Amino acid sequence: MDPLILILLVGGGIVVILVVMGFVVTLTSEQSLVEERLGKYIVDREEKKIGRQEKATPIGDWVNERVAKSKWGSGIARDLARADIKMKPGEYIALIVIMVLFVGGLAYFFGGRNLIFTLLGALGGFWLPRFYVRRLQNQRLNNFNNQLADMLNLMVNGLRAGYSTMQAMEAVSKEMPPPISDEFRRVVQEMQIGIPMDQALENLYRRVPSDDLDLIIAAINVQREVGGNLAEILDTISYTIRERVRIKGEIRVLTSQVVYSGRFLAVMPFLIAVILWLINRPYMMQFFHPNPAIRLFGIGMLVLGVIMIASGYFVMMRIANIEV
Repeated sequence: MDPLILILLVGGGIVVILVVMGFVVTLTSEQSLVEERLGKYIVDREEKKIGRQEKATPIGDWVNERVAKSKWGSGIARDLARADIKMKPGEYIALIVIMVLFVGGLAYFFGGRNLIFTLLGALGGFWLPRFYVRRLQNQRLNNFNNQLADMLNLMVNGLRAGYSTMQAMEAVSKEMPPPISDEFRRVVQEMQIGIPMDQALENLYRRVPSDDLDLIIAAINVQREVGGNLAEILDTISYTIRERVRIKGEIRVLTSQVVYSGRFLAVMPFLIAVILWLINRPYMMQFFHPNPAIRLFGIGMLVLGVIMIASGYFVMMRIANIEV
């Protein structure tokens, strides 16, 4: 057997094991980024009864110590917190490196040891974790926005029953399902350790960048400064949010055909290229002809095709993205 192939197989097996271990550690960890910081001051009774501790990850901690204080590391921590991924920035960077090596190795092995395909595979491995995080962020943000109207109704009923604003938020953290209950539990915990309400709400908005939430936070801050009936204000905002959610749902149904058509048309050329590469590799290698002039035109055609696909997908998504 070729030594290079043997090295790739052994390296690929090690990478797969590391990826599995990383996901196991991620799924079994019990504290998110914010809860870990609050854990220095607040003792969770349920965790105290269970007596479990967060597992150590030497590689992630080693990298995390070097990126935690950097601007890039803080941005990664913010993105992971918004996606509610229980992973440290160092572990996330280690996962990206592993995926780059793994997908790049697969592309090198199945792509006929071509440098271009290896680079494309490495780029895909770098992009996959970011795509996964962005997808979780969008899903969590949509779920949070869909729960805002019910959360406001619960707060309004609590305020009319004589609760304070903090008590109403605590009721939300106990009665509502995740993710909105988790976020408001963090807000209540931050206020319990002495953080002002406006700062705790600002931290909430940093974790969940929702326009509707920004409106609610502004209403609460204005009411605390100038006074007024907060229950009536939140009741009006709740009606506005419900109508906005309803209209967004109708628009999403009407534009779903355009969205899925754009995604299919954008992916189809790449699928056809992969199929042709596997079926008739010499035909696809005409783009990389030994003649420099022909190779230049071939690579130019590929680049132009990618630009046209990306521009067409962008235009179709902009058409389907209707602001409410």
